[in-house]
Amino acid sequence: MTYNEIRKAFLDYFESHGHKIVPSASLIPNDPTLLFTVAGMVPWKGILQGVEPAFAPRVADVQKCIRAGGKHNDLEDVGFDGRHHTFFEMMGNWSFGDYFKEEAIAMSWELLTKVFGLDPNRIIVTTHVSDDEATAIWKKVAGKDAIRLGDKDNWWSAGDTGPCGPCTEMHYDLGPDVPGGLPGSADEGDRYFEIWNDVFMQFDRDANGNLTPLPKQNVDTGSGLERVASILQGKTDNYDTDVFVALKNAVSDVTGVRESKDNVTSFKVITDHLRAVGFAIADGVIPSNSDRGYVIRRILRRAMRHGQMLGHRGALLSKLYPALVTTMGDAYPELAREEKRVVEIIENEENSFADMLQNGMKLLDAELPKVNNAILPGDVAFKLFDTYGFPLDLTQMILRDKNIAVDVAGFEKCMAEQKERSRADTKGTRTLWESQSLSATDDSSKYAPDAQLQSKVLAILRNGEFVDSANAGDEVEVALDKTNFYGTQGGQVGDAGTILRDGAPVMNVAEAARVDGVVIHKGTLVADIAIGDTVTTQINESMRQQTARAHTATHLLQAALQQVLNDAVEQRGSKVSPDSVRFDFSYGRAMTAEEKQAVEDLVNKWIAADMPVKHEEMSLEEAKARGAMALFSEKYGDTVKVITAGDVSCELCGGTHIYHTGEIIKAKVNKEKSISSGIRRITMSVGTLAE
Repeated sequence: MTYNEIRKAFLDYFESHGHKIVPSASLIPNDPTLLFTVAGMVPWKGILQGVEPAFAPRVADVQKCIRAGGKHNDLEDVGFDGRHHTFFEMMGNWSFGDYFKEEAIAMSWELLTKVFGLDPNRIIVTTHVSDDEATAIWKKVAGKDAIRLGDKDNWWSAGDTGPCGPCTEMHYDLGPDVPGGLPGSADEGDRYFEIWNDVFMQFDRDANGNLTPLPKQNVDTGSGLERVASILQGKTDNYDTDVFVALKNAVSDVTGVRESKDNVTSFKVITDHLRAVGFAIADGVIPSNSDRGYVIRRILRRAMRHGQMLGHRGALLSKLYPALVTTMGDAYPELAREEKRVVEIIENEENSFADMLQNGMKLLDAELPKVNNAILPGDVAFKLFDTYGFPLDLTQMILRDKNIAVDVAGFEKCMAEQKERSRADTKGTRTLWESQSLSATDDSSKYAPDAQLQSKVLAILRNGEFVDSANAGDEVEVALDKTNFYGTQGGQVGDAGTILRDGAPVMNVAEAARVDGVVIHKGTLVADIAIGDTVTTQINESMRQQTARAHTATHLLQAALQQVLNDAVEQRGSKVSPDSVRFDFSYGRAMTAEEKQAVEDLVNKWIAADMPVKHEEMSLEEAKARGAMALFSEKYGDTVKVITAGDVSCELCGGTHIYHTGEIIKAKVNKEKSISSGIRRITMSVGTLAE
C-alpha cells in the first residue's frame, strides 16, 4: 500500500466506525509552550485535559508533525538510520468521553490485521503492569498474552500532575535477521518495531501522587505513517518507501547524482528536510533568527550543505519543492496553494546562505590544519555561527565525516559572553535597577490615567548612582510605589507626563520604562526630590490618547495584512508611539503598491465603521478558546487582557487602547521595506498626523 492508500484506508475505516474525519491542524500550534505540533494529540490538548469542550465524541485524523527543536528534537539523528525524521505524519483516532479500552483495542487490532493485513502472529502487545483490564481485553479480542511493563514504557502523563493513564502498545516483529529482544527486555533492539499506541486517559494525579478516576475518560491513539508504510511495503528503512523514493529521484534529477552507499546519508537528509521546510513554510513559518523560524532556517541550511556534499551548487530545496507537491499535494492541498510563496521564500534563503556557506567553508578549511586532539576550538565554531550563520549542529555535521569534534563548552562560553556584551550595550541602566531589591510597582491605574495618583518615592538614580535626594536640573530616574504611567512594554512606548508635589511640578517625565515589574520614570527635575517624598503622578493625556489610537490601529493593520496578503502573516515585532506605528511581520516578498493601498483602505474602512473595541480580562484558556491571537515570543500569565475590535481583530494585549475605532480618525501607510530575510517592516501614521 502507498502512503495515499494507507491514509485513505485508515480514515475510511474510522469514518465507518462513527468518527468525524478532520484535516490535519497546522504545524504552528496554538500552544506557546511548543515550537511545533510535535504529536497527534497537540491540537486536542485542551479537550483531553478537560478545559475545552469536545466538538464531536470521536474523531480521526492524520496529523503532520515536526520534531526538530527543544526537547522534541530528532534533527541530529536524521540521515544516519532509517527511522528518524524531522517531519512525519501521525495517524490517530480519538474518543472524547465516548468509547474506552475494549472498543479502542478492538479497532486497533482489526485495522492492523484486517485492513492493513498484517500477520497477527508477528504483532507483540504490551500493557502497563497495573492494567489488568487492558491485559484481559487483549486476551479476549486477539488471544494475545500481553507483556506487562512499567511506567517508562506504558504510562502516559501530561506532567507531574493532571490527566494520566496506562497505555498499550503494538510492536511488529521484523524477523530474526534484525537483532534485538522482546520489548522491555535487557537486549531490546530494533527487531520489534512499535507501530501503534493506545493511551487511556483514565486518572487525575494530584501533587501527592494520588490517582482519582476522571469523570470523562479519553482515548488518544497514534501510529506513525512512515513506520506503517515501511512494514506494508516490506522495507526495513523508512526512506525506501514510495514517498521518499519519489523525492530521492527528484534529488537525482536536480543534482545529477544517483544514490549510492557513499551518499545515502545526504539523500536521506535532503528528502527529510525538504518535507520539514516545505510543510512548515506552507503553514506560515518564515525562516528567521528566532524561535521556530530559526529551526527551519537550520534545517534548510543543513540540506544545502548536503547538496554541496553531492557536488551541487545553487538552489536545491526550491527546485525540489514541486516534487513535494506532486508526491504529497493530494493529501495536503496547502502545498500547491502556497507553492509560489514557498518557493520564493526558500529561494531567498538559499541565495542569501550560498555565499555565507562558501566563505564559512574557507574559514573552516583554514582552521582545520591547526586543530589539536581532533577538537575544533569553541571560538572558531562561534565565529562560524556569528559571522557566517553556521548553527553549531551544522559545523558538527560537517566535521563528523572528518572525525573531528567541537569544543561545545567553549562555543557556549563565547555565546554567553556575546549575550552579556549585548545586554550591557542595550540595557543602559537596566542592570543597576535589577540590582535593587524593590517591590514591583503597583501600576494597576495605568488603564484609568485621567485621575492623579498619590505615590511615594522609593529610589532615585542619578549619573549611574543611587542617591537619597537630587536637585532641580538633574537628569534622573525615579521609582515610585504606585503609578498611573504605562511603562514601555509589548512594543508600546511608555507614557510621558509630570510628577508633582503639593500641586507643583517636581519632574518632567520624558518616558516611563519597566524593569522587572518596577516602573521607572525618566526625566528632568524642576524641583528638589528625596526618597520618601509623597508625590502625585499626572500623565500627558493627549500623548496617551494618540498612543492608544496608534496601538488599536496596529491591531487593525495586522488584520488587514492577513486579509490582503494571507493568513500566514505573523507579527514579528512592533513599536507603538504617539507619532507613528512600526509593524514587523513575516512575509517573503515586497508588497506591491496596490497591496499597500488595499491595506490602508481596509484599515480606514474599519475606522469609519466606528466599531466597538472591547477591553476584557479572562483566563488564558478562555482567550485561546476565543481564538485570540498571541505573540509566540511573549510569556502570558493565567489571566490575560484581550482586545477585540468589532469582528475583525481579537488579540491578547496588555497595551492601552481606545474604545471605538472611530477615535483613530484616520490611518496612512507610509513605507514598507525588508529588514531581514522573510521579515518586512511597515510604518503607518494615525490620527491627526495621518490627516
